[in-house]
Amino acid sequence: MVTLEDVDLDRPEHARAVTELISRYARDPMGGGEDLSDDVKAVLAERLRQRADYVGVLGYDGADPVALINCFEGFSTFMARPLMNVHDVYVDPAYRGHGLSRRLLERVEALARARGCGKLTLEVLDGNTAALASYRRFGFETYALDPAFGRAQFWQKRL
Repeated sequence: MVTLEDVDLDRPEHARAVTELISRYARDPMGGGEDLSDDVKAVLAERLRQRADYVGVLGYDGADPVALINCFEGFSTFMARPLMNVHDVYVDPAYRGHGLSRRLLERVEALARARGCGKLTLEVLDGNTAALASYRRFGFETYALDPAFGRAQFWQKRL
């Protein structure tokens, strides 16, 4: 049975687990297929620990970390309330298809509600059909203010 724990980056085992799972996610085809650099691995947990807007949940099978969700609190000016952005969802391939991402999302939703958030947001690749189906089942949908102007898109510009 996989147990969930809210991330506490003051705990060395949590810091190691977050870095390990993000490294696995980065190597996954849906994460880009390339591992994190050693420089990133060396500072990731500490930099996350310094952020007041960071929320994470780990899934453990015994002592083995097998799932992670990383989120960051933002703010919705249209709602005048915080929002919770789901930034990373990773489930080890051996644990996929058993509702673990749903459990992670349920925990994040509870944490977001406790913080007074008005919504959850996330981005997902068009080709990640398993994640798309999971997010739809959980109640996520694409976003539009006015259907006449189309759906919102997530874009980036690397700096």
